[in-house]
Amino acid sequence: MKIKNILISQNAPADIEKSPYGDLKKKYSINMDFYKFFRIQNVSAVDFRKSKVNILEHQAIIFYSKNTIDNFFELCKEMRIVMPESMKYFCSTEAVAVYLQKYIQFRKRKIFFSKDSTMSNFYEILLKNKELSMLVPCGQTGANKELIDFLQSHEIRYHEAVVFETVTANLKEDIDISKYDMIVLFSPNGVHSLKENYPDFEQGEVVFAALGHSVVTALQEQGLTAQVEAPTKEFPSITDAMDAYLKEYATRRR
Repeated sequence: MKIKNILISQNAPADIEKSPYGDLKKKYSINMDFYKFFRIQNVSAVDFRKSKVNILEHQAIIFYSKNTIDNFFELCKEMRIVMPESMKYFCSTEAVAVYLQKYIQFRKRKIFFSKDSTMSNFYEILLKNKELSMLVPCGQTGANKELIDFLQSHEIRYHEAVVFETVTANLKEDIDISKYDMIVLFSPNGVHSLKENYPDFEQGEVVFAALGHSVVTALQEQGLTAQVEAPTKEFPSITDAMDAYLKEYATRRR
């Protein structure tokens, strides 16, 4: 099967032609459409307090997405919570760790992340700090199931903290899902949105590209399979992984 039409489930870059996606379009003469599958809204301080989770009672915070970081610190700002110097941060990837520096100074904090972008390495880091009480900011559907299973199985103290909610976009009005050969997903919420909008969707020959193990797991739970995955040791970004796949399956420009 040749890949010609790709649906990217996020907003388009400010300048597509100068982005990695623009490079792929030129390299393989493919069509790309960008459409955010859901929107995120902050949980208010009033609603968060109802959960009775005390952020400052924890010694460490686990982040596995940039959206989670944004919403967590927005909530802290609203609640006038200042992170203590002693707080430790565990990030699932280097990209998430780098993004965290938008809110804290790297030199004055202790930030840990997976050096090879694999979950196994990330779990090794958590195990070395299992004595800490950890906070896991997440959306209303809960944190990554594999992460929670890991924390529970190793008796690591933790609390989930819902810091944002997701609202599914109405894709059916704007998207003919049948025209796409590849769909790129960045969050389990994107998978849920896809199935909610197209309950009868069958994968067939459609290729799924997934950023993050949680997305791969969410697809599997829906009976779907990701053929393209990132980050990995070989492909640190989703566009790197797509490039490798497209070399074999896309129509090259002659």
